Amino acid sequence: MTNTLILGGTGKTGRRIAARLRVAGHAVRTASRAGSDVHLDLSDAATWPPALAGATTAYLVEPDVGAAAADPHARLPRFVDHAVTAGVRRLVLLTAGGAGDARHPLAPAERAVRGSGVGWTILRPGWFAQNFSESFWRAGVMSGTLTLPTGAGRTPFVDADDIADVAVAALTGERHHGEIYPLTGARAIDFAEATDLVGRAIGRTVRHRDVDAEAFVEQQVAGGFPRAGAQSLAVLYGSIRSGDGAEVADGIDRALGRAPRSFEDFAIGAAVAGHWRRLSEESRRTPPVIDGPHAGPG
Repeated sequence: MTNTLILGGTGKTGRRIAARLRVAGHAVRTASRAGSDVHLDLSDAATWPPALAGATTAYLVEPDVGAAAADPHARLPRFVDHAVTAGVRRLVLLTAGGAGDARHPLAPAERAVRGSGVGWTILRPGWFAQNFSESFWRAGVMSGTLTLPTGAGRTPFVDADDIADVAVAALTGERHHGEIYPLTGARAIDFAEATDLVGRAIGRTVRHRDVDAEAFVEQQVAGGFPRAGAQSLAVLYGSIRSGDGAEVADGIDRALGRAPRSFEDFAIGAAVAGHWRRLSEESRRTPPVIDGPHAGPG
């Protein structure tokens, strides 16, 4: 049995991984700035030793890509060194599609893990399906209109449950050492189809409204989002519009020996779980255009 530290323990992937490991009888310690088993702040090295004490495996995420971009060598790469010194012998790192580019803010974390001298696996997911149900795009779904500058661009949304399954396999199985798994859904769809499928699942019309990048930025700023952040989002969404990241990857099949969960199954499952309940109440109080980074790792 492993003793696993999970960074981002309250996030979309972290909490799923923790639940699976606990059911399997593994010792688990979740870590984040608030709400987890232990307090851990990647910007405060004094919080690292208590979280790492006794851990033999670790799931690593960078909850603030902006901080990584500002100083890519200050946070996760340093934490990797501390983890190995503390006795961690297996690392599973969640980054993102595109992190293989040396200019990507998470590339230094990948290099640190690969050069750590211990067993490692890297997961590079695409856009999370759960962005529709648990975070960034949920407000638009709740209002009935998801406004994004993505045009007819398509992407194979990946289910966070699939990511968690791969992470657990990598944390507990030897054969995943040295693997880099690109993780996507089974097929690429555009936001018009995605919102239609979500609407069918909840029995309500939900649509995608396309806008140009400048209009999107101004809407975000009017809603209280920082201009620099809104401009960064517009660039990310522009990559979808242009067709970048539309390819379906084989990482889930290679890691688990099965196909990814379909977007249709995700939408039905999220609706049954109640992620889009209280539509009228939340639509009145939640702006429809507040969106965030693509994967929201964690």
